[in-house]
Amino acid sequence: MITETEIALDKVDLHILRLMQENARISNAELARELGMAPSGVLERVKKLEQKGVIQQYTAHINPDALRQKMLAFIFMKAADGPGCNDTAKMLAEIPEVQEVHHIAGEDCYLVKVRTYDSSTLMSLMRGKFSKIPNLLSTRTTIVLETVKEQQQLVIPEE
Repeated sequence: MITETEIALDKVDLHILRLMQENARISNAELARELGMAPSGVLERVKKLEQKGVIQQYTAHINPDALRQKMLAFIFMKAADGPGCNDTAKMLAEIPEVQEVHHIAGEDCYLVKVRTYDSSTLMSLMRGKFSKIPNLLSTRTTIVLETVKEQQQLVIPEE
């Protein structure tokens, strides 16, 4: 896990991150133009950000409706495995419909975000895959009626 003390990001790094988060397909030449730097210098900076694990991957944000995945649900889960044991989390993370798995504080152990086609495929997921996870004790499902905002972008400081 990366901590703030391990990686020092300067003003140029933060500017690169803002530009790339806005458009991951931005060319090295365009980055250099925006930053007023030589392309070779920008490329070196981006490679260092990748090597340090600051930039973890490049992805396309796909509209779930285009794939008919209209059912979004958050599931609170209780598990029997104790703190520090990741067996349940690993099994949940292997399920393709599971988009996020979070260890949470409170009554439940995990908060899981899933996308499916509809309520019947959500039920199939719960009966067919979640029920096979041995340490899973209970689930509470919240179905999303409408998404007002959903983003992966982080707030990058203006240093």
